[in-house]
Amino acid sequence: MQNMNSLLEELTWRGLLYQHTEPLDAALSAGVVTGYCGFDPTATSLHVGNLVPVMGLAHLQRAGHRPIVLIGGGTGMIGDPSGKSAERQLNTPETVEKNSRAIQRQLEKFLEFGEPHGAIMRDNAEWLLEMGAVDFMREVGKHFTVNYMMQKDSVRSRMEEGGISYTEFSYMLLQAKDFLELYRRVGCTLQIGGSDQWGNITAGIELLRRVESVEGHALTMPLVTTAAGTKFGKTEAGAVWLDPALTSPYKFYQFWVNVDDRDASRFLRFFTLMAREEISALELELWAHPERRVAQQALARDVTTRVHGEKAARAAADVSALLFGRGEAGALSLDALEALRDEVPFVAIPELPAEGMDATDLFVAAKLAPSKGAAKRLLEQGGLSVNGAKLSVEQRVVHREMMLAGGHLLLRKGAREYALVRVGV
Repeated sequence: MQNMNSLLEELTWRGLLYQHTEPLDAALSAGVVTGYCGFDPTATSLHVGNLVPVMGLAHLQRAGHRPIVLIGGGTGMIGDPSGKSAERQLNTPETVEKNSRAIQRQLEKFLEFGEPHGAIMRDNAEWLLEMGAVDFMREVGKHFTVNYMMQKDSVRSRMEEGGISYTEFSYMLLQAKDFLELYRRVGCTLQIGGSDQWGNITAGIELLRRVESVEGHALTMPLVTTAAGTKFGKTEAGAVWLDPALTSPYKFYQFWVNVDDRDASRFLRFFTLMAREEISALELELWAHPERRVAQQALARDVTTRVHGEKAARAAADVSALLFGRGEAGALSLDALEALRDEVPFVAIPELPAEGMDATDLFVAAKLAPSKGAAKRLLEQGGLSVNGAKLSVEQRVVHREMMLAGGHLLLRKGAREYALVRVGV
């Protein structure tokens, strides 16, 4: 655990500090500060871009302070206009509730929860959904002028682009209410968010000052872009999600392994809790031998383990090594083989005869060859392998004892085309 007053220095070293209110350093040095970050359930899963403020909460806790994860079950019914050029589609209450629970499970992996000093998980549906419109106007709305709200970037930019609904215009007041409510319930005096949240956060500080005569604090973190100038977390296939049903652990691992050399050092600082000495050593290795991608592999293992667990991360690394020519099929665990099913063509066959099966039949069944004749021609050219061993016309029969864990056989055509066969249903 870091020293309490070292949080800002640590975030600065990691490149994670964008802006903060000036009294924050004094408050952090004076004792335990309770701080929160909100996550609206506008989708079924968080994506890797959401990890920046999540890591901010993790560093807050490591520095001896108390983090709050706030699920936006209430604000998610509206949608934050910050950073958006058009009105959001409103989700149904059922969708918001389902998304809230899914995101809550994902966030639980990043912090230590529990009393007396662990992280806290709250949902603003507790207070926002039960609050009447008149009560909200009297308690929150009366403290803000329209002129004040119009000065905020999230509102001003939308007004310049054609207008904003009263629904989204009022979002900052709902977020301000969250800050006030968390102060009253758990003594929260700090809000963390992306740099685009500064206007919303300072509105909450203003409400705390007016209603409770309390000094609140703000800390924002940068919105990440790649060295190439593209939006972080976007690939040709779309966003990189934390939900394994949307982005498999293997594809998640590959996203981090494939980051540009210019980004690897920054992302080690942003998205891992590795010590400075360890990151510095990886940076030296990156500069000396970029072709080895040691920094990217360490980054991929660390983040994939945190999001998907050690077993899934290890399987993803093994599958990656195999598909890119660095691993041996015989060394694959059952977990890795099961992960591989989602990444290459897969077929199940009932059994292998006692005398074995002609490999050409297997390659046709796995659709790596359109016909037995085509498979035979590939065999004659030395283009077929089973479990990493190249076949020949004389040695083309596949026997039961050749099977890998779980009754699997790994077929390869040429250098890079794979398929997986499982024997037995």
